[in-house]
Amino acid sequence: MTIQFNAKKREMQGSSASRRLRRAGSVPAIVYGSGEPVQIEVDHNEIYHALRNEAFHASVLSMNLDGAAHSVILKDTQWHPYKQQVLHLDFQRVDASHVIHVKVPLHFINADVAPGVKLEGGMVSHPITELTVECLPAVLPEFIEVDLKDLKSGASIHVSGLKLPVGVKALTHGEDPVVATILAIRGGEDEAAEETPAA
Repeated sequence: MTIQFNAKKREMQGSSASRRLRRAGSVPAIVYGSGEPVQIEVDHNEIYHALRNEAFHASVLSMNLDGAAHSVILKDTQWHPYKQQVLHLDFQRVDASHVIHVKVPLHFINADVAPGVKLEGGMVSHPITELTVECLPAVLPEFIEVDLKDLKSGASIHVSGLKLPVGVKALTHGEDPVVATILAIRGGEDEAAEETPAA
């Protein structure tokens, strides 16, 4: 399913013009890559609801710019420090024949049946919840599953242990970070000792 959103070119630039746009219910944005950067504006309500969809952050999007469709990915979002207001967006043009770098969310499954949780009472920790990948636009995954069903207490899953789709490469800068681990809960022994009356 292709995710679409509407945009139009903006002629006025600068901080004062951006403030006027926001007061009028629009969000200033920019599109760059494979050509000249283009200053655009999008409707705040439309883009606010789109941003609540996880797939919007890790999909090739169809931008309807003044009646023409353009393939882009979302690269950056700036939010107001305390208001639910989008201040600025960065989009990058996508060429089907060129690889892209995108942050993809991790979906953790089967935590409830992991031996370290179900049998040993451990707690799952997620040191990272998204992964930067490199791939062609056609094979960009919306998310990557992390299956915890065999994880024991004290054990971890590293990026190298993930099953990535064909054509998708994780970018870890030569490292192999932990994406999930099950922490042992040591409270059980202490509680048992408290319940035993002193001699």
